Amino acid sequence: MNLMHGDFATDLPDGCIVAVRVHPGARKNGVTGTHADAVKIALTAPPVEGKANEALIDFFAETLRLPRWRVSIIAGAASRSKKLRITGKSAAEVTAALVPVELV
Repeated sequence: MNLMHGDFATDLPDGCIVAVRVHPGARKNGVTGTHADAVKIALTAPPVEGKANEALIDFFAETLRLPRWRVSIIAGAASRSKKLRITGKSAAEVTAALVPVELV
């Protein structure tokens, strides 16, 4: 798996923005790599009625150990390419949580 060094996360004063490419309907949830400066996330939820979006928020909240309200989709709600707003975590913290050190 070829993962880049966090080019998908950008710092903000109170958190960060994360570029995400979603693969809904996968066999299991997880980080699968990067795609055009976005982190690729596989989700078991189907892309219907907002289920994949909810699963994406849940995945980030659990992975980053944050309450759900600190994770929001700010762009691309109806697209596979999305931007997430994470409050309370820096780009480096998000990258470290999503990309295990041994893979970088």
